[in-house]
Amino acid sequence: MDKNTRQSLFEKARQAAEKSYSPYSKFRVGAAILCKDGSVFTGTNVENRSFGLTICAERSALTAAISAGKTEFEAVVIATPDADYPVSPCGACRQVLSEFLGKDAEIDFGASADALQSSTMGELFPFDALHELGKRS
Repeated sequence: MDKNTRQSLFEKARQAAEKSYSPYSKFRVGAAILCKDGSVFTGTNVENRSFGLTICAERSALTAAISAGKTEFEAVVIATPDADYPVSPCGACRQVLSEFLGKDAEIDFGASADALQSSTMGELFPFDALHELGKRS
């Protein structure tokens, strides 16, 4: 992904983070997912009193895209403006993202556009057991 695309996606993710509903953690997260057709969908984290049922920004963005009929994705950028360091997707988000993103899909995350950590789906989720099971004959 080129620098301009990364910056644009980060800005969309940052704007989504501003809409976060995070009264318990006070930790805002926004995500922007780039579809293969060039369209972009965003999402933010939505907490509730049953903290385990919190919806993460990454899954929120992915769900919005799928609800619009999109199922092919190139990249995800995650903004965590309240963090002092790049915070990667949680395990649940890695699992869900791995369902739709190839191992080479770029995933960038950080508190600012200048301090993004770049990774790939394969690096974040190297032992994707469900896709490995699908390879068996």
